[in-house]
Amino acid sequence: MSNLYLDIETIPTDREDVRAYLAASVKHPATISKAETIAKWNEESRPAAIDEAVAKTGLDGSFGRVCVIGWALEYEEVQTVYNATDERILLQAFADRLRIKASDQLSTTVVGHNVSGFDLRFLVQRYIVHGIRPPAVIARAAQAKPWESDKVFCTMTQWAGVGNRVSLEKLCLALSIPSPKSDITGATVAAAVAAGRIDDVAAYCVGDVQATRAVHRRMTFASQ
Repeated sequence: MSNLYLDIETIPTDREDVRAYLAASVKHPATISKAETIAKWNEESRPAAIDEAVAKTGLDGSFGRVCVIGWALEYEEVQTVYNATDERILLQAFADRLRIKASDQLSTTVVGHNVSGFDLRFLVQRYIVHGIRPPAVIARAAQAKPWESDKVFCTMTQWAGVGNRVSLEKLCLALSIPSPKSDITGATVAAAVAAGRIDDVAAYCVGDVQATRAVHRRMTFASQ
């Protein structure tokens, strides 16, 4: 049994057709009824509401994009692939560089924080969107139940319980593990990428993988 530590960073869609699709569903509040008030809302508030709807796609594998993937096998150095503009290249690069023997595919556990609730599903959805077969170990873990810890070990689920949440930062604090957070957090990844700081986002992802590995080792008593 071996462990694959995994983390991804995601950003909103850049597709104009998706933006148009989302914009069509943005309506003025039901509490507004006067024509002049509706017109004012459409002019002053609707653009920001559309931007907000687009921003939320960063958490939706149907439309959002993966911009960074970080991973490490057991104690190996954390690797990353990242691309802010061509997700297909990024996904293929990860599939090519993730070298797990066929004989180890069924004995490798994917470990991550909220990995069963977010990372795996998002990754597989994006592979499907691009018509690329995901790595077998990723596909296997994505189909696992959150409590099937031989396939996927989600540090959030294993700590807080199915359906509950705990941040990686809080969990690190509880276990006296240095926090991976800096000026970049999950909430600021999109802004950092838009500002041309994809290298910094990749470094942040490395920190998350390292912290998750340390948390997992503490939770499984592999490290005291």
